[in-house]
Parts: sequence; structure tokens; C-alpha cells
Amino acid sequence: MQPRVIVSFLAFFVGCAPKIPPVPAPADATAVVNEEALAAEANALDAFFAERWEQRLEADPVTRTYLGQGDDHGSWGDLSDAGAEAKLDRAAKDLADLRARFDPARLPPEAALSYRLFEVDAERLLATRPWLRHDYPITSIRGRHAWLATFLMTIQPLSSADDIPDWLSRLADLDTQLDVVTQQLKDREAKGVVPPRFVYGPAMRAAENLLTGAPFEGPGDSPLRDVFRRKLEGLELPAEASAAHLAELDRLLLEEVGPAYRRIMDVLLDQQTRATDESGCWKLPDGEAYYAHRLEQMTTTVLTPDQIHALGLHETERIHGEMQVIQKRLGVEGSLQDFFRHVQQHPDLTLPDTSDGRGQYLALAQDHVDGMDARLDEVIATRPEAALQVSAVEEWRQKSSGKAFYQRGTVDGSRPGVFYVNLGDMSVVPTYQLQALVYHEGIPGHHLQLSIAQELDDVPAFRRHMRVTAWSEGWGLYSEWLPAEMGLYTDPYNDFGRLAMELWRAGRLVVDTGIHDQKWTREQAIGWLLENTPNSESDATMAVERYIVWPGQATAYKIGMLEIQRLRRDAEARLGDEFDLRGFHDVVLRNGPLPLDVLEEQVEAWEPTRTETAPAP
Repeated sequence: MQPRVIVSFLAFFVGCAPKIPPVPAPADATAVVNEEALAAEANALDAFFAERWEQRLEADPVTRTYLGQGDDHGSWGDLSDAGAEAKLDRAAKDLADLRARFDPARLPPEAALSYRLFEVDAERLLATRPWLRHDYPITSIRGRHAWLATFLMTIQPLSSADDIPDWLSRLADLDTQLDVVTQQLKDREAKGVVPPRFVYGPAMRAAENLLTGAPFEGPGDSPLRDVFRRKLEGLELPAEASAAHLAELDRLLLEEVGPAYRRIMDVLLDQQTRATDESGCWKLPDGEAYYAHRLEQMTTTVLTPDQIHALGLHETERIHGEMQVIQKRLGVEGSLQDFFRHVQQHPDLTLPDTSDGRGQYLALAQDHVDGMDARLDEVIATRPEAALQVSAVEEWRQKSSGKAFYQRGTVDGSRPGVFYVNLGDMSVVPTYQLQALVYHEGIPGHHLQLSIAQELDDVPAFRRHMRVTAWSEGWGLYSEWLPAEMGLYTDPYNDFGRLAMELWRAGRLVVDTGIHDQKWTREQAIGWLLENTPNSESDATMAVERYIVWPGQATAYKIGMLEIQRLRRDAEARLGDEFDLRGFHDVVLRNGPLPLDVLEEQVEAWEPTRTETAPAP
């Protein structure tokens, strides 16, 4: 398949990010206020940010629990569409108040950056208002119905007897929240927003899995009961108290939670009879504008679908060439597709589909974590305090989870950051990809990146917890590539695995735009990935189904990585011998999440200090 517009990467990517006007300087140099006044204004701004952050958490107790802050962990807040509208109204008011009360020209540089980022964050949120009801409340991978239960089982605190009332309180309100989702399904269908047909089977199975086992029908405990019972046993409460808590859990599951899930399944079964196989944003009302919005939100650029598609094809061709070098080094004859088959069928590149095989995989993952940790100071100046744990995805959510993901820990350290790997089917987690996977999700990737951000004590809280996908996933993919420079991919198959994962992200640029802009079918997209990557059909199918229901998100990885690499090259050229890699990485990480254009300005303004250019310890 050929792109409709061929544009070279350098021609359209450099300088394409949207430009927010820089903080203005006073027109008259004599108008510059003294340092004491600047500091006072910065302190007032910090107080404003702290006040508005606390108000945000008051309205969003789920985020408060994610962060491990405060003591309000017994309610969900308002997760309805009306709640989303109220959140936008608060953001609009906060933005108006910021602009009315503060002048960025009367702030020191760091405070002016915070002012600007608050503006950017609010404006990005407000830009979602026209599209609030264009999402799918339930999908095959990110259904709200499954997320609510997953939150209780993995995030909700239950480490002391004091946590039990909050756990049961949120469980008791689960039926209300599930009914919100049921109504959202109906409302969106009335507006012409209906998931494609393939979504319904997995979505209903996710609900059925939660209703299998005691106190429902089926062997063993149901997932919610199993998690609650095991955590309850760990508290070592008197037997009578434990039995009473478990009885209350069973009552809530049988009388409220189970019926609410069945109401959702009834709606899904009904909608499924009217769903079609059409998959892209183009099928939705104002679909072209919606997809443009999604791309801008995810990449923080104004790249068009045609440009992103062309970039993906360009990068695919480049990576194929690097793979062929490894193929030649290994002495594998034939085409690149022959090499793909050789890797797929290599008996030493997968572990047994047994408990021993899963244990070996987790141990190998930990070895890669430890190996990178031993070399980390060579390239990273700032280490977080948060611990990293390597864990297998729980059995109950294996079918609805991706191959691997990272879940950040709490600010207070009560919950560590966790690198999860899905070991439900060992044939789809080959060991040759594990090393790059560890670097992406663990260190120097998401664990390092997100832990540093949330541990920053010299920036406002909203900056520590901003969501900028191109920054977060761009760094994750850059973190796969950086260890190659360090010589850590000593096994050529592991280096091929790194390239395979980068190729996967390049393919996302092609496939995501193909589906949502060029009207590719689900089968076309799967076929393209099978032809151009070494991944399995199950990998390709799961990936394409993800891109369909989460438009634009997958494009952020490669675009973010390429921009970080470009900014680094530019800084190296500008600074020459004064360039310091550890200092550059601090610029990327120690400001917290940044849109790509703001990151560019920070790098361009960076001047290494003597401390940065000193040899690493």
C-alpha cells in the first residue's frame, strides 16, 4: 500500500509542533520588577496551583487513591458524562482565574513555565468538549465495567482494618457506576457512536469472568471475592469479624454488583445485533475532525494523517534494513520474511508454557532490570526513590490485558511501581523481546520517568501528574534504543527484538492512520502487520483491535521518540564537547511531562553546568 502523500521526515516533522507564544518580556526594561517582587508573585502562583490541585482531587477521589493521598477512598466521585462536563467547567474557570490574577511577564522563569503549562493543560482538556461522547464506554481492552473491578482489586488499599469500610463502600456503589456505563452505551448509540462488532464478545466475557465463582456459580471464588478474601486473611482479624466482612461482600456481590453486570450484558447483547464491522473514526459523526483532534491530543503536534502515514512507511523501510544486517550476521538465508519465520520458530526463544517457564521468564526480566540498574548512572543523573516490582498479570485479567504494561506506585511509597507481564500464553511472549520490554516499562523507561516526575518537590503537583502521551511513550521507546548505544544488547536476537519492537511502533503510524483515515478494514490492518513485522497473528489482531477503539494513541510512541532523538542531535551539534548526556536526560525528565514543543524550547535553552559535565560516578 502506498501513502497518498509522500513527505520526507525532515521536511514535515522538524518545526511542525504547534507553537504556543513564548512568555512575553516587558516592553520597557525599566518595568522589570525586582527579585523580591518576582519571588512574592511566584509564591502566590504556587499557592493558587496548590489550591486548585486540592479542589481537583476533592472532585476526583479515584485519582486521589491512585496517588495514595488523603483519606477519601470510599467513593468513586461522579464518573458520568455530567461529571465530565463539570470537570471541563472547573478547568475553564481555573484558566480564567489564572489569567485574571497573574501576569507571566512578572514571574521568574520556572514560575512562568508552570503558568504556561497550566494554560496548556487546561486548553488541551477544554479541546475535548465537542468529543466527550465520541468514545466507546466499553471496548475489548479498556471497558469501564472491567476497569472498576480491576481498580478495586489492584489499586484500592486494603492493608489494614481501617481500609475495609472504604473497600466495601466502593463495592457497594459499583452498581450505580455500572448503571452509568449502561446509560452511556445507550446514549452513544443514539448519537451514532457504536463499537464495531468484534468488541462485544470480549467485553461480555470480561463481565462473565467477574461473575464466575463464589458467591455466584462456578468453581472457586469469583475474582473480587478472591482478592478481598486473601487480603482479609493477611490482616489476621478475629475470625468472627472476618466472617462478617466476607458475608457483607457476598451480599453486595449477589444483590447489587451481579445484577448490574447482567444489565450491562443485556445492553451489549442487544447492541451487538446492530453493530457492523466498520471500524475507523471516519464512520463516526464528524469523524475526520474527531480523528484530527485525537492525533493532536496524543502527539502534541499538528501532523496530518497523511504525514504520519508516510513517516510510518519511511521508518518501516529503515528498520527493515537494520534487521537485514542482523540476519546477515546470523547467517540466515532468504528474504526478510524468511528471517522472521526463523525467529518465530526458534525453539530457544520461547519458554515452556508451564509454571516453571513463567518463573524463568520473571527471573530473566529481573536480571535485565538488575543489569540496567548497574549501568544506569552512566546515562541518568537523577534516580527516583520508588521501588520497581516485576509481576505476572493476574490470571483473571490475562485475556483483557496487553503483553506488558507499567503501573506507577504511590508518592508515599506504600505501593511500588509494577512492571506487569502477561504470561497467559508463553508462546506470545518470546524472550528475544523481553530485554527491550524491560527497558521500556521499567528502567530507564516508564518506572524511572514517571517516578522522577511524581517525586519532584520543586514543581506544582499538577505538573508532576500531567498526562502527555508523546512525552511518556516517546521516552519509553527512546529507552529501548538508548541501551543499544550502551552496548547492552549483546545477543543479536535481543537486538533484533529491540528493532522488532521499534518496527511495531513504526507500523502503528501506518495502521492507525490506515484504519481511521484511509478506511482500512480490520483485516487489511492485520494483514499489513503480518506482512511487515515478525509478530504473530494473535499479536497483530490484538493490536489492531486496540488501535480501532483507542484512535491516535498508538502514534505517540514513535513520534515522541523521534522528537527526543532530534532534540538530542540538535543539542549535541550546538554544544559540541560541552554536551552532557546525563544533563540532557535531566532536561527531558526533571521538568515533568511536557508537550513536545515546550520540551523543544527547554532543550534549546539548556546550557550544561560544570556539575553536569563532570564524569558520572
